[in-house]
Amino acid sequence: MTTPNWPDAALVALDDWGPGANTIAGNPHASGKILSVNADGSSECGLWSCTPGTRKVAFATDEFCYFIGGRGTYVRDSGEEIPVQAGAVVFFPAGWAGTSIITETLSKAFMCR
Repeated sequence: MTTPNWPDAALVALDDWGPGANTIAGNPHASGKILSVNADGSSECGLWSCTPGTRKVAFATDEFCYFIGGRGTYVRDSGEEIPVQAGAVVFFPAGWAGTSIITETLSKAFMCR
């Protein structure tokens, strides 16, 4: 078995994941690539990108995100605002719900568990 690794994430071809679900405004469109999944399905990691727009989001599992490009804000239903841009790190615990406002195409590396 080898250790999964990608020396240059910018060279990974993303798959079309379609229009953003639960869109409130704009026309967010997602793409991504699942890079690795545990054999038992307990966790996965990958890359994700989405064009500008606003949509409702909810995280069913814990998700750790490292944002690698773009700009936006996540607003939790409680009112907490989390601005994100390249270099931001956010941990969304399972059950987190709110609104994603993407102002520049946003890209992240993520791990879900």
